[in-house]
Amino acid sequence: MQTLDRLMTYLEHSPSPFHAAASAAALLKEGGFVRLEEGDAWALKPGGQYYVTRNQSSLIAFRLPAGPLTGWRMTAAHSDSPTFRVKNDGMGGDKRYARLEVEGYGGMNCASWLDRPLTVAGRVVVRTPEGVESRLVYLDRDLLTIPSLAIHQQRDVNKGHEYNLQRDMQPLFGLNGAGEDLGEQLARAAGVEYGDLLSTDIVLCPRQRPVRLGAAGELFQAPRIDDLACAYATLEGLLRAGPNPAAGQVYCLFDNEEVGSGTRQGAMSSFLPDVLARAALALGLGEEERRRALANSLLLSADNGHAVHPNFPEKADPENRVYPNGGVVVKLNASQKYTTTGLTAGLFRAVCQRAGVPVQVFANRADEPGGSTLGNLLSHAVSIPMVDIGMAQLAMHAAVETAGSQDPEHLSRACTAFFEAAFTQCADGRYVLG
Repeated sequence: MQTLDRLMTYLEHSPSPFHAAASAAALLKEGGFVRLEEGDAWALKPGGQYYVTRNQSSLIAFRLPAGPLTGWRMTAAHSDSPTFRVKNDGMGGDKRYARLEVEGYGGMNCASWLDRPLTVAGRVVVRTPEGVESRLVYLDRDLLTIPSLAIHQQRDVNKGHEYNLQRDMQPLFGLNGAGEDLGEQLARAAGVEYGDLLSTDIVLCPRQRPVRLGAAGELFQAPRIDDLACAYATLEGLLRAGPNPAAGQVYCLFDNEEVGSGTRQGAMSSFLPDVLARAALALGLGEEERRRALANSLLLSADNGHAVHPNFPEKADPENRVYPNGGVVVKLNASQKYTTTGLTAGLFRAVCQRAGVPVQVFANRADEPGGSTLGNLLSHAVSIPMVDIGMAQLAMHAAVETAGSQDPEHLSRACTAFFEAAFTQCADGRYVLG
């Protein structure tokens, strides 16, 4: 359970995408990775290990081989989760209540956000003597709630409710005049005067800490399991892995997956192609060698899949059913919303079998279309073989989600074996395993 314990700490330290990237950066620095800046010249060395961030919410880490580069072993997860972005620190409507104005980010289960303690986290941009600077903030206390309407005032609420984000989902900040407004609290958390607060990127976050559930602690529950559980487990896989003599090892953490990935820091951006091109240039690869290396690469797109629901088992595919603690999930979709092919699934499964890691296969019901994942969108930017994987979880996109306590370790071990694996695509449709 050590991987689970470390994951739970990571979840606590990552209330926003900015914090998730910063927490990953701290672990990489502790593991000996050197920070790079996109705007600086890169002096990379064979065998070196580095990381770079974009927008403070996306991160790519890579370890170069000591010998000639023959391919890349890559993982990708995302730093964002469905939430509400704070637009203003006050809104009208009632003189007695202080409210925030928020806008929905991603597709969330609205009911799960009601009547629970909430707070805010993200980054603020402040004025400094030299110019402007971004600083991460997290107001670490029970600060807000989104109160539901009493059943006496909506007698049919248990028959279903259609949520209007502007009307139903605006958070209560307290009573007017009872204390500092949000801007003043954010400025104080950032260590500046309120007048030096220039702008914010702030989101709501649930206050529940990660906990274990079940008779033997076989389940765990926390906010943002989708997709920070994969973000952490794939990172631990990289940190555990030894150098691969011939393949570069790449860890990607992208923001904005929940809103389509079409941003400068999203999976469809130039971020990964830019990093791979600069790394290849530093290694002295020509265009022919660079393209051969891409063809001989594999990427694990790590995002969770739906476990069979105990109360709604009919929602799962009759034959492709996944359960918590059943092992790493390989995701298949006929419409190619998941990138897995029979070939990439077979290769990944062979790597897992060698490492003794269990694997289970997920597919949606034929009449239930699934959502796209990182791999499907990332393939627009980097054309390499991919396989969609993840963990089985319940209550995806709820404010608090549930998954199996053993699965973070399963995914971490699978990624370690993957990063270390020696395989070569000797022909289209054929791999040789070393």
